[in-house]
Amino acid sequence: MRALLASWQVRLGIALVALSAVVYYIHFLLFRDAHHIFLYLVGDIAFVFLEVLMVTLIIHELLNRREKLLRLQKLNMVIDAFFTEAGTGLLRFCAGWDARLSAMRDKLKLTTLWSEADFDRVDAAMRAYTYRVDPASVNLRELGEFLACKRDFFLRLTENPNLLEHERFTSLLMAVSHLTEELMARNGAPELPESDVRHLAGDIDRVYGQLAREWLAYVRHLKRDYPYLFSLAVRTNPFDASASPIVT
Repeated sequence: MRALLASWQVRLGIALVALSAVVYYIHFLLFRDAHHIFLYLVGDIAFVFLEVLMVTLIIHELLNRREKLLRLQKLNMVIDAFFTEAGTGLLRFCAGWDARLSAMRDKLKLTTLWSEADFDRVDAAMRAYTYRVDPASVNLRELGEFLACKRDFFLRLTENPNLLEHERFTSLLMAVSHLTEELMARNGAPELPESDVRHLAGDIDRVYGQLAREWLAYVRHLKRDYPYLFSLAVRTNPFDASASPIVT
């Protein structure tokens, strides 16, 4: 296929050059002015380099930036759908099973007055924190039922080509999908050995850490670009046990 395309391109190029030569020859036959022909021919060739500069390095770059901006906007819509549909609820589960989180809860209480410096401070604290749920506190049945209801939604997200622009979110989605498959494979078994519970807790920890960091990036984006959505995120903060969507 490539050879055929290259052959087609070569033939087209030869045809265009031949047509150009024929037109120049007709011009010479009509006006007998080779000086005029070569004067404009050299000038046109000289302008080709400026045209390449303008098209490939300037206009093409501007179009690429605009296209990338549009893809990022679509990706932000996908991330918003993820947290609205499942991410916030899943993070609320994980935070509720984290016995060590009490030391971090005050830092994670969002307010509409947060600045970029506040986000940077909390981001540093979250990167240093070890995300680990207590296996004895985890309600695997409740978590399994929650994720099973969202399975089709997760599968549709993985089909979105815009995810290629966000490697971290793709990794998070794969971790969530893996945890979902692990829980569904057990068919809601009432009794699991301690070793298997620890294994599942490790899968939850993987999701928990990635989900928490992605959530902070998500709400930072809302604070910057969509204040009205950020207001709702503050009132539904999964790390704040007293959070309520009702405005008081």
